[in-house]
Amino acid sequence: MTTDYQKNSISLTGAVSMGTGVMIGAGIFALTGQIAELAGTWFPLSFLVGAVVTFFSAYSYIKMSNAYPSAGGIAMILEKAYGPGVVAASASLLMAFSMVINESLVARTFGTYTLQLFGTENTKLLVPVLGVGLIVFAFLVNISGNRSIGLFSLIMALLKIGGIALFGIAALWASGLQFEPSKSEVDYPLAGFVASVALSILAFKGFTTITNSGAEIVDPHRNVGRAIVISVSICVVVYLLVAFAVGSNLTIPEIIQAKDYSLAQAAKPALGQAGFYLTIVLAIVATASGLLASVFAVSRMLAMLTNMKLIPHSHFGMAGRIQKHTLVYTVVVAALLTIFFDLSRIASLGVFFYLVMDIVIHWGVFRNLRHDIGARGSILLSAISLDTIVLAVFVVMKIRTDMAIVVTAAVAIIAVFAFEYWFLSNRKITSHER
Repeated sequence: MTTDYQKNSISLTGAVSMGTGVMIGAGIFALTGQIAELAGTWFPLSFLVGAVVTFFSAYSYIKMSNAYPSAGGIAMILEKAYGPGVVAASASLLMAFSMVINESLVARTFGTYTLQLFGTENTKLLVPVLGVGLIVFAFLVNISGNRSIGLFSLIMALLKIGGIALFGIAALWASGLQFEPSKSEVDYPLAGFVASVALSILAFKGFTTITNSGAEIVDPHRNVGRAIVISVSICVVVYLLVAFAVGSNLTIPEIIQAKDYSLAQAAKPALGQAGFYLTIVLAIVATASGLLASVFAVSRMLAMLTNMKLIPHSHFGMAGRIQKHTLVYTVVVAALLTIFFDLSRIASLGVFFYLVMDIVIHWGVFRNLRHDIGARGSILLSAISLDTIVLAVFVVMKIRTDMAIVVTAAVAIIAVFAFEYWFLSNRKITSHER
């Protein structure tokens, strides 16, 4: 069983478009309202703090990718840090699941914005239907191959970055260039702001898509790190621009009321009904392209984990190579999440899975690899500390407001580690018997 990786098939520009393609999807269209709900008046600052934490986190990935560029990306990092055992396999699966969770977040965002075109306030059941439809479309495009995805990602990245930037500038201009967000009568605690940073980090996590395609990027020892820095920097500018535009045209209660489609709502007072519809179209383009890039990356990662014999694999009667099978698994799980979870709970699951995996990576690199790759221990420890603080506060906030999702996340994480322990133990026994 082999995977079909094409060296030098992704340029620096293509890698940047892939990274921004995943990030600028649900990251800004769905999470803006949820971040404002936690952070209040200064929610744009949450994106900036989230970017700072992300740059600290990206350090481990950049240093490792510069030294060992791989199509396995995060799985490769974990295996080198911990060996081919339970920790590496479990954390890799957590990353894969967090990416699949992000796909369902993007899919539901697509459905939510699409329904705004028809003013369908009372047909929320159509959101998962539309979301699943987008996932199926992403599957069909992905089976067409690398070059189709790369070209599509580049075109869509240019369209949505330009479009979202124009939306932000136009909305700010229409509000009289009031860069200070609207005031709120509600006093939001510091804990709420820190918890909101967890969601902001989720809006930037798409940079890991670049890490997972390391072996296919031209001059990967140099360009993987450059692509990560450039894509995150672009997203920082876009997110801040849009956040200030939304805050200048809507009050915090208005943003929260329309939290699943706040950008479209902000376009109404700023740009009129035409701007409202154009923003919805932009959201549809952004979420569709983001899902395409994410499905591509997850299927690659799962294929690598299969080849590394860290997860089981079954053809289920399907023909073709491994990546086609993992592509099917990816879209099936994403579709189920889209059907059964709302945006808020999907985002929360993504935070739990991603930050736990991120901490595991930083600790492994700090403990076992920092001297080999020339990484600074102080930066690695800072990344661990920032992730831990944000995760802890987010957990406390969710315990108070949605205990069920905390329990679900905890059970799922424990189940992943328990499953990998069982699978790897049985694999060793079988190999020994043979």
